[in-house]
Amino acid sequence: MIFAGMRLVKGFKVSALVALAVPALLALTAITTLADSSPARTALPGDPTRGATLYGQNCATCHGVNLEGGIGAVLNPIDKLPGVANPLDPDFLISIITNGRQPQPGDPKSIAMPAKGGNANLTGQDIKDLAAYIIQQNQNPGGAPLSANELAKRTMLWVGIGIVGMVFITYLLAQYNMRWIARRAAARHR
Repeated sequence: MIFAGMRLVKGFKVSALVALAVPALLALTAITTLADSSPARTALPGDPTRGATLYGQNCATCHGVNLEGGIGAVLNPIDKLPGVANPLDPDFLISIITNGRQPQPGDPKSIAMPAKGGNANLTGQDIKDLAAYIIQQNQNPGGAPLSANELAKRTMLWVGIGIVGMVFITYLLAQYNMRWIARRAAARHR
C-alpha cells in the first residue's frame, strides 16, 4: 500500500480501515475465546450431588478421584468407545453401571467393568445418581478452576485487547480534535 498523507491510493482513509479492522479483530477474538467446546447439555437422570458421594465410595478406586481414570476408563472427559455414538447418553451410562462391560476391540482399557462396580447393594436410584454425576462433570470438562498459568494467559489477552482498544479510541479522538482545531483556526482567519 502506498500512503499519500492519511489516504490510501484508492482514496480509502487509513483511519476508516483501522475503524473497521479493530472492532472486527476484537469480535473474532471474543468469539474464538468464548467458543464452547463442551458437550451438549443433557438432562440429568438423578441427583449429581448424591452421585458424587456414591462415586467417591464405589468408583474412585478404579476411575480416579477426579474421574481421571486409572485401572478403569477416564470419565472426564469421558473416553470414546467404539460403536457408541454418545457415551454420555444417560441410558447408556445407566446400562454400563448396572450391567458392567467386557472389554471390546478398540476400547481404551482392556479391563472389565463389573456390574454395579462390584457393589451389588447399589439401587436403581443410586445408579441414576452416579450417571448424573458423570454427565454433570463432563459438562464442565476438567471440573477444576483454571490453573494460575491459564488464568494469567487469559488475563493478559483481555488486558491487551483493552489496551489496543484504548489506543485506537485515543487515536480517533486525536484525529477528530485536530480536524476540529484546524476548522476553527480556518474560520478565525476568514
